Amino acid sequence: MPNLGPTELIIIAVVIILLFGAKKLPDMARSLGKSAKIFKAETKGLRDSDPDDAPVQQQPVQQPVQQLPPAQPQAQPQQPQVAPPIEQTTQNKATGN
Repeated sequence: MPNLGPTELIIIAVVIILLFGAKKLPDMARSLGKSAKIFKAETKGLRDSDPDDAPVQQQPVQQPVQQLPPAQPQAQPQQPQVAPPIEQTTQNKATGN
């Protein structure tokens, strides 16, 4: 996070005052403080009342290892059938072969 010097903080404060107005700032700060207090109390309450956070010793899961047969191809690859060239078939028909 970048270091904020006094000049940057003053600029940020001026922008906030211009955006929200000087009259609303105390009310906003008060409500923000109340919200933060409620949030902290709720998170502390959740941490204190959560019994599931107790450490549980878990037994390692042991499953039998299933032996599979080695993989074999299902079918042999076939060579594509190539039709004779068109010129040759027309010559054969013309000559009667």
